[in-house]
Amino acid sequence: MKGIVLAGGRGTRLHPITAVVSKQLLPVSDKPMIYYPISVLMLAGIRDILLISSPDQVPNYVRLLGDGARFGLNISYAPQESPDGIAQAFLIGASHIGGGPAALILGDNIFHGHSFSEVLEENAREVRGCVLFGYPVSDPGRYGVGTTDESGRLISIEEKPENPRSNRAITGLYFYDNDVIDIAKNLKPSERGELEITDVNLAYLRQGRARLVDLGRGFAWLDTGTPETLLQAGQYVQTLEQRQGVRIACLEEVALRMNFIDAEQCYRLGAEQSQSGYGQYVMSIASSYTP
Repeated sequence: MKGIVLAGGRGTRLHPITAVVSKQLLPVSDKPMIYYPISVLMLAGIRDILLISSPDQVPNYVRLLGDGARFGLNISYAPQESPDGIAQAFLIGASHIGGGPAALILGDNIFHGHSFSEVLEENAREVRGCVLFGYPVSDPGRYGVGTTDESGRLISIEEKPENPRSNRAITGLYFYDNDVIDIAKNLKPSERGELEITDVNLAYLRQGRARLVDLGRGFAWLDTGTPETLLQAGQYVQTLEQRQGVRIACLEEVALRMNFIDAEQCYRLGAEQSQSGYGQYVMSIASSYTP
Protein backbone atom coordinates (compact mmCIF):
# COMPACT_ATOMS: atom_id res chain seq x y z
CA MET A 1 0.00 0.00 0.00
CA LYS A 2 1.23 3.47 -0.91
CA GLY A 3 0.50 6.44 1.33
CA ILE A 4 -0.47 10.03 0.57
CA VAL A 5 -0.46 12.93 3.00
CA LEU A 6 -2.48 15.89 1.75
CA ALA A 7 -0.99 19.00 3.34
CA GLY A 8 -2.37 21.61 0.96
CA GLY A 9 -4.97 24.28 1.42
CA ARG A 10 -4.61 27.91 2.34
CA GLY A 11 -5.15 27.65 6.09
CA THR A 12 -7.36 30.72 5.98
CA ARG A 13 -9.09 29.89 9.27
CA LEU A 14 -5.71 30.21 10.97
CA HIS A 15 -4.65 33.54 9.43
CA PRO A 16 -2.44 35.43 10.12
CA ILE A 17 -0.25 32.61 11.51
CA THR A 18 -0.54 30.65 8.25
CA ALA A 19 -0.01 33.66 5.98
CA VAL A 20 3.59 32.60 5.27
CA VAL A 21 3.82 28.99 6.46
CA SER A 22 1.81 25.85 5.80
CA LYS A 23 -0.62 24.95 8.57
CA GLN A 24 0.84 21.45 8.77
CA LEU A 25 4.25 22.88 9.70
CA LEU A 26 2.86 24.58 12.80
CA PRO A 27 3.76 23.00 16.14
CA VAL A 28 1.38 20.71 17.98
CA SER A 29 3.04 20.57 21.37
CA ASP A 30 6.66 19.53 20.74
CA LYS A 31 6.68 18.57 17.07
CA PRO A 32 5.40 19.77 13.69
CA MET A 33 1.81 18.89 12.90
CA ILE A 34 2.90 16.89 9.84
CA TYR A 35 4.59 14.31 12.09
CA TYR A 36 1.20 13.09 13.32
CA PRO A 37 -0.32 11.95 9.98
CA ILE A 38 3.00 10.53 8.82
CA SER A 39 3.20 8.45 12.00
CA VAL A 40 -0.27 7.03 11.27
CA LEU A 41 0.83 5.79 7.85
CA MET A 42 3.96 4.31 9.41
CA LEU A 43 1.88 2.47 12.01
CA ALA A 44 -0.09 0.94 9.13
CA GLY A 45 3.19 -0.44 7.79
CA ILE A 46 3.39 2.06 4.93
CA ARG A 47 6.87 3.22 3.97
CA ASP A 48 6.33 4.78 0.53
CA ILE A 49 4.70 8.19 1.08
CA LEU A 50 3.81 11.09 -1.22
CA LEU A 51 3.39 14.46 0.47
CA ILE A 52 1.26 16.95 -1.45
CA SER A 53 1.35 20.66 -0.62
CA SER A 54 1.26 24.05 -2.30
CA PRO A 55 4.23 24.76 -4.58
CA ASP A 56 5.72 27.44 -2.33
CA GLN A 57 5.60 25.18 0.73
CA VAL A 58 7.02 21.95 -0.72
CA PRO A 59 10.65 23.12 -0.18
CA ASN A 60 9.92 23.59 3.53
CA TYR A 61 8.76 19.98 3.85
CA VAL A 62 11.83 18.81 1.96
CA ARG A 63 14.04 20.67 4.45
CA LEU A 64 12.18 19.08 7.37
CA LEU A 65 11.84 15.49 6.16
CA GLY A 66 14.23 15.04 3.24
CA ASP A 67 13.71 11.81 1.35
CA GLY A 68 12.60 10.06 4.54
CA ALA A 69 15.51 7.62 4.50
CA ARG A 70 16.53 8.43 8.06
CA PHE A 71 13.15 7.12 9.19
CA GLY A 72 13.33 4.10 6.91
CA LEU A 73 10.84 5.72 4.54
CA ASN A 74 10.73 6.82 0.93
CA ILE A 75 9.10 10.27 0.91
CA SER A 76 8.44 12.06 -2.35
CA TYR A 77 6.71 15.37 -2.98
CA ALA A 78 4.19 16.83 -5.41
CA PRO A 79 2.72 20.34 -5.72
CA GLN A 80 -0.99 21.06 -5.58
CA GLU A 81 -1.24 24.11 -7.78
CA SER A 82 -4.64 25.03 -6.35
CA PRO A 83 -6.66 23.35 -3.59
CA ASP A 84 -9.42 21.82 -5.69
CA GLY A 85 -10.66 19.20 -3.27
CA ILE A 86 -9.40 16.23 -1.28
CA ALA A 87 -10.08 13.75 -4.09
CA GLN A 88 -7.65 15.69 -6.29
CA ALA A 89 -4.90 13.92 -4.34
CA PHE A 90 -5.58 10.75 -6.35
CA LEU A 91 -5.09 12.57 -9.63
CA ILE A 92 -1.88 14.20 -8.45
CA GLY A 93 -0.68 10.94 -6.91
CA ALA A 94 -1.80 8.47 -9.60
CA SER A 95 1.73 7.58 -10.71
CA HIS A 96 2.83 7.26 -7.08
CA ILE A 97 -0.02 4.85 -6.32
CA GLY A 98 0.68 2.72 -9.38
CA GLY A 99 -1.35 -0.47 -9.54
CA GLY A 100 -1.90 -1.13 -5.84
CA PRO A 101 -4.03 0.17 -2.97
CA ALA A 102 -3.65 3.61 -1.42
CA ALA A 103 -4.04 5.25 1.96
CA LEU A 104 -4.86 8.94 2.18
CA ILE A 105 -4.62 10.99 5.34
CA LEU A 106 -5.27 14.68 5.79
CA GLY A 107 -2.31 16.60 7.14
CA ASP A 108 -4.27 18.31 9.92
CA ASN A 109 -5.80 15.15 11.44
CA ILE A 110 -4.37 13.69 14.65
CA PHE A 111 -5.16 10.15 15.77
CA HIS A 112 -4.13 8.44 18.98
CA GLY A 113 -5.23 5.27 20.67
CA HIS A 114 -4.25 1.99 22.27
CA SER A 115 -3.36 -0.75 19.75
CA PHE A 116 -3.91 1.68 16.87
CA SER A 117 -1.13 0.01 14.89
CA GLU A 118 -2.95 -3.34 15.03
CA VAL A 119 -6.19 -1.73 13.85
CA LEU A 120 -4.42 -0.03 10.96
CA GLU A 121 -2.37 -3.04 9.85
CA GLU A 122 -5.39 -5.33 9.96
CA ASN A 123 -7.46 -3.05 7.76
CA ALA A 124 -4.61 -2.23 5.39
CA ARG A 125 -3.78 -5.88 4.73
CA GLU A 126 -6.37 -6.54 2.03
CA VAL A 127 -8.41 -3.59 0.84
CA ARG A 128 -11.36 -4.48 -1.36
CA GLY A 129 -13.24 -1.30 -2.06
CA CYS A 130 -12.77 1.39 0.56
CA VAL A 131 -12.23 1.40 4.30
CA LEU A 132 -13.27 4.51 6.20
CA PHE A 133 -12.73 5.26 9.87
CA GLY A 134 -15.59 6.58 11.96
CA TYR A 135 -15.40 8.40 15.26
CA PRO A 136 -18.31 9.21 17.61
CA VAL A 137 -18.87 12.94 18.03
CA SER A 138 -21.39 15.03 19.93
CA ASP A 139 -22.12 17.29 16.95
CA PRO A 140 -22.33 15.00 13.89
CA GLY A 141 -24.15 17.66 11.85
CA ARG A 142 -20.77 19.36 11.29
CA TYR A 143 -19.28 16.34 9.53
CA GLY A 144 -19.78 13.66 6.93
CA VAL A 145 -21.64 10.95 8.84
CA GLY A 146 -21.59 7.21 8.19
CA THR A 147 -24.24 4.66 9.17
CA THR A 148 -23.56 0.91 9.19
CA ASP A 149 -25.55 -2.29 9.42
CA GLU A 150 -24.90 -4.95 12.06
CA SER A 151 -22.00 -6.43 10.07
CA GLY A 152 -20.19 -3.08 9.83
CA ARG A 153 -21.03 -2.61 6.17
CA LEU A 154 -21.57 1.03 5.36
CA ILE A 155 -25.14 1.69 4.24
CA SER A 156 -25.28 5.49 4.07
CA ILE A 157 -23.11 8.60 4.00
CA GLU A 158 -24.62 11.99 4.74
CA GLU A 159 -22.70 15.24 4.39
CA LYS A 160 -23.41 17.62 7.30
CA PRO A 161 -26.96 16.32 7.82
CA GLU A 162 -29.60 18.30 9.70
CA ASN A 163 -30.92 15.10 11.27
CA PRO A 164 -27.98 12.65 11.45
CA ARG A 165 -28.78 8.94 11.37
CA SER A 166 -25.75 8.20 13.53
CA ASN A 167 -23.07 10.02 15.52
CA ARG A 168 -20.11 8.54 13.61
CA ALA A 169 -18.16 11.25 11.83
CA ILE A 170 -16.02 10.06 8.94
CA THR A 171 -12.45 11.03 9.76
CA GLY A 172 -9.67 12.19 7.45
CA LEU A 173 -8.10 8.74 7.04
CA TYR A 174 -9.08 6.60 4.06
CA PHE A 175 -7.94 3.25 2.59
CA TYR A 176 -8.84 2.44 -1.04
CA ASP A 177 -8.19 -0.22 -3.62
CA ASN A 178 -6.74 0.83 -6.96
CA ASP A 179 -10.15 1.67 -8.43
CA VAL A 180 -9.95 4.99 -6.58
CA ILE A 181 -7.85 6.48 -9.38
CA ASP A 182 -10.51 5.88 -12.05
CA ILE A 183 -13.27 6.98 -9.70
CA ALA A 184 -11.44 10.25 -9.02
CA LYS A 185 -10.80 10.80 -12.73
CA ASN A 186 -14.53 10.58 -13.45
CA LEU A 187 -15.67 12.94 -10.70
CA LYS A 188 -17.35 16.22 -11.53
CA PRO A 189 -16.60 19.27 -9.39
CA SER A 190 -19.16 20.06 -6.72
CA GLU A 191 -21.03 23.36 -6.42
CA ARG A 192 -18.03 24.81 -4.62
CA GLY A 193 -15.77 23.75 -7.51
CA GLU A 194 -13.98 20.91 -5.72
CA LEU A 195 -13.50 17.18 -6.26
CA GLU A 196 -15.17 15.90 -3.10
CA ILE A 197 -13.90 12.91 -1.16
CA THR A 198 -17.50 12.19 -0.18
CA ASP A 199 -18.31 11.58 -3.85
CA VAL A 200 -15.50 9.02 -4.00
CA ASN A 201 -16.89 7.28 -0.94
CA LEU A 202 -20.41 7.36 -2.33
CA ALA A 203 -19.20 5.67 -5.52
CA TYR A 204 -17.88 2.77 -3.44
CA LEU A 205 -21.06 2.77 -1.35
CA ARG A 206 -23.22 2.38 -4.44
CA GLN A 207 -21.08 -0.61 -5.43
CA GLY A 208 -21.57 -2.16 -1.99
CA ARG A 209 -17.82 -2.01 -1.36
CA ALA A 210 -17.55 0.50 1.48
CA ARG A 211 -16.77 -0.39 5.08
CA LEU A 212 -16.62 1.78 8.19
CA VAL A 213 -14.27 0.91 11.03
CA ASP A 214 -15.50 2.37 14.29
CA LEU A 215 -12.84 4.13 16.38
CA GLY A 216 -14.68 4.25 19.66
CA ARG A 217 -13.57 4.43 23.26
CA GLY A 218 -9.85 4.45 23.79
CA PHE A 219 -9.17 6.53 20.68
CA ALA A 220 -8.83 10.23 20.07
CA TRP A 221 -9.38 12.02 16.77
CA LEU A 222 -8.57 15.71 16.54
CA ASP A 223 -8.36 18.14 13.69
CA THR A 224 -6.45 21.39 13.93
CA GLY A 225 -8.14 23.73 11.51
CA THR A 226 -8.87 26.62 13.87
CA PRO A 227 -6.86 28.41 16.57
CA GLU A 228 -9.07 26.80 19.21
CA THR A 229 -8.66 23.22 17.95
CA LEU A 230 -4.94 23.74 17.34
CA LEU A 231 -4.51 24.80 20.97
CA GLN A 232 -6.69 21.93 22.23
CA ALA A 233 -4.65 19.39 20.26
CA GLY A 234 -1.41 20.74 21.68
CA GLN A 235 -2.77 20.61 25.21
CA TYR A 236 -4.01 17.05 24.71
CA VAL A 237 -0.62 15.87 23.46
CA GLN A 238 1.28 17.76 26.15
CA THR A 239 -0.88 16.35 28.94
CA LEU A 240 -0.48 12.75 27.80
CA GLU A 241 3.23 13.08 27.21
CA GLN A 242 3.91 14.67 30.59
CA ARG A 243 1.80 12.17 32.53
CA GLN A 244 2.83 9.02 30.71
CA GLY A 245 6.42 9.89 29.88
CA VAL A 246 5.99 8.83 26.24
CA ARG A 247 5.79 10.91 23.08
CA ILE A 248 2.97 10.74 20.56
CA ALA A 249 3.97 10.62 16.87
CA CYS A 250 7.72 10.55 17.51
CA LEU A 251 8.78 9.43 14.03
CA GLU A 252 12.13 8.09 15.21
CA GLU A 253 10.47 5.90 17.86
CA VAL A 254 7.75 4.70 15.48
CA ALA A 255 10.39 3.82 12.89
CA LEU A 256 12.32 1.85 15.51
CA ARG A 257 9.31 -0.06 16.82
CA MET A 258 8.13 -0.84 13.27
CA ASN A 259 11.65 -2.17 12.47
CA PHE A 260 12.17 0.47 9.77
CA ILE A 261 15.45 1.44 11.47
CA ASP A 262 17.63 -0.13 14.16
CA ALA A 263 18.45 1.17 17.64
CA GLU A 264 21.86 2.49 16.58
CA GLN A 265 20.35 4.61 13.81
CA CYS A 266 17.60 5.80 16.14
CA TYR A 267 20.18 6.90 18.71
CA ARG A 268 22.08 8.87 16.09
CA LEU A 269 18.89 10.68 15.11
CA GLY A 270 18.33 11.61 18.73
CA ALA A 271 21.93 12.76 19.18
CA GLU A 272 21.49 15.18 16.29
CA GLN A 273 18.80 16.88 18.40
CA SER A 274 20.35 16.32 21.80
CA GLN A 275 19.91 19.93 22.94
CA SER A 276 16.14 19.45 22.96
CA GLY A 277 13.97 17.33 25.20
CA TYR A 278 12.69 15.60 22.08
CA GLY A 279 16.18 14.51 21.05
CA GLN A 280 16.99 13.34 24.57
CA TYR A 281 13.82 11.25 24.55
CA VAL A 282 14.79 9.60 21.25
CA MET A 283 18.23 8.77 22.65
CA SER A 284 16.71 7.22 25.79
CA ILE A 285 14.27 5.13 23.75
CA ALA A 286 17.07 3.83 21.55
CA SER A 287 19.32 3.08 24.53
CA SER A 288 16.68 1.01 26.33
CA TYR A 289 15.17 -0.67 23.27
CA THR A 290 14.98 -4.45 23.13
CA PRO A 291 13.43 -6.04 20.01
